[in-house]
Amino acid sequence: MNLNRPTDLPHEIPKDRNTPVAHNHTGEGSEPQTPAEVRIALSRLAYASVQHGIDRGRALTPDLDGYRESMPVLIEPRATFVTIRHHQDLVGCIGTLQPVRPLAQDVSHNAYAAGFEDPRSPGVTRSMLPHLDIHISLLNPPRVLECETEQDLLTQLRPGVDGLILEDGFRRATFLPAVWESIGDPVEFVHQLKRKAGLAPDHWSNTMKCSCYTVESIP
Repeated sequence: MNLNRPTDLPHEIPKDRNTPVAHNHTGEGSEPQTPAEVRIALSRLAYASVQHGIDRGRALTPDLDGYRESMPVLIEPRATFVTIRHHQDLVGCIGTLQPVRPLAQDVSHNAYAAGFEDPRSPGVTRSMLPHLDIHISLLNPPRVLECETEQDLLTQLRPGVDGLILEDGFRRATFLPAVWESIGDPVEFVHQLKRKAGLAPDHWSNTMKCSCYTVESIP
């Protein structure tokens, strides 16, 4: 079986993954921006890359030439995150904040990395494959926030909509918009993200950089 093409599905992929539903976190309405056939292809590709990791010990390499005419959007650079859960337990969440690879490559790479390289879990095993929940976030370009204080940041941040990137020196961390579901308070959201970056919750400096972004989600 040639797993490089989105129409070829590993047999372990749950049937209800054939028609993923996208959720917009753009703050501009509920209609997905990405065509349904592209969302389906990405969902299948993510699962295929995880199974390829089980079978071959590496990420699946998508056939980009095969997409040039049928789905050219898959060869355009796009930043993505892939989150994998098993029975609601986090297996891994890995992604890129800037578009450094073609979309298909980025999803395949991040799906493998989330499944096998996130230090928070021992990784996916073959018995887990039928029960995986793989969630893809397509990132829109970040927007720089002009913030002199934490209060400036809180004033501009849109709960439930914005992902957030905090940077200070060599320390950087991000929360996807989906994190609002578990941390609904904006102050706690920012403080937890600082902790993730290795900063104190009350840390602020004149070198702090803040950016927000929206995503289109493919569960």
